[in-house]
Amino acid sequence: MFRSATFKLTSWYLAILVAVCLLFSVIIYTSASREVAARIDDWQATPLYKLNEPRFFALREQQQHQAEANLIASLAVANIAIWTLGGIGSYYLARRTLHPIEEAHEAQSRFTSDASHELRTPLASMKTEIEVALRDPDITKKELRELLKSNLEEVDKLSRLSHMLLQLSRLDHSNIILEKVSLLDAARSVIDRLDKEGKRIELTGHSSHKVLANRSSVEELMTILLDNALKYSPEDSKVQMNLLAKKQLTGFEIINEGEGIPAESLPHIFDRFYRVDSSRSTGSKKGYGLGLSLAKKIVELSGGELTVSSAPQQVTTFSVFLQSLSKNKAKSKT
Repeated sequence: MFRSATFKLTSWYLAILVAVCLLFSVIIYTSASREVAARIDDWQATPLYKLNEPRFFALREQQQHQAEANLIASLAVANIAIWTLGGIGSYYLARRTLHPIEEAHEAQSRFTSDASHELRTPLASMKTEIEVALRDPDITKKELRELLKSNLEEVDKLSRLSHMLLQLSRLDHSNIILEKVSLLDAARSVIDRLDKEGKRIELTGHSSHKVLANRSSVEELMTILLDNALKYSPEDSKVQMNLLAKKQLTGFEIINEGEGIPAESLPHIFDRFYRVDSSRSTGSKKGYGLGLSLAKKIVELSGGELTVSSAPQQVTTFSVFLQSLSKNKAKSKT
């Protein structure tokens, strides 16, 4: 589809170029012919021309035709060269114009396919369990209770998936309202919710600096990254959260031990529905591959930067820097 669209767009670009070249060629040829004719008329008015009228008339007539022929040939060569280069340039511009659209289309198709698969899996599991239960006339209340608990777990998965899809869709089509946010207050709120016993997460660098962001979005961002760090690190290990304030940058970093992320997977971990490997996505670690994509989107809409550094069997560090409120105040004063 996009190959056909590329050739069509190239044809339109080239058609416009040909039309413009032909228009200018006609204008140049007309102007040059008139100039030659005017010079000949001026020369015919001289006494020298009147003394030798027959011979000079034929000579000037021949020279005029020769000049017009040379002009046509030069314009033809120039136009052919321009059209050839223009065709190559048109194809390049067409490809460059359609490339972002093609990437967006592929991403949308991939997103739709992945979302359908993730939705279909729990539904198929629920359907199978219910059909088996309906075929069993001797099923007990205990078994029915287990069936309902299993179906409730699948419903919870669908609810979480739907919630994340709605959040991504909302962020794709709207902006977040920026306000003054204390990273320390947001971090404490999230940690209290995720680590109620206070055994897993260590908060350091109690910075008083504030950022220009959205409080609920910052908390959602911290929740995603901390939950990801807790999920993929040993249960007896610590997850370090450091609040940072370096020059005009304000943010935080989350460090955890564990399996790490292979180098070939690092460029893709923020892609929607991307998961590093199946061994990291089983049991309690099973996810949908949407959390980091949502985190990346929140940081982008906040005008910040999100980076990650990791390697197999080494610590993994997610670093987030947001718009410093002190930096924005300094700009407003100047």
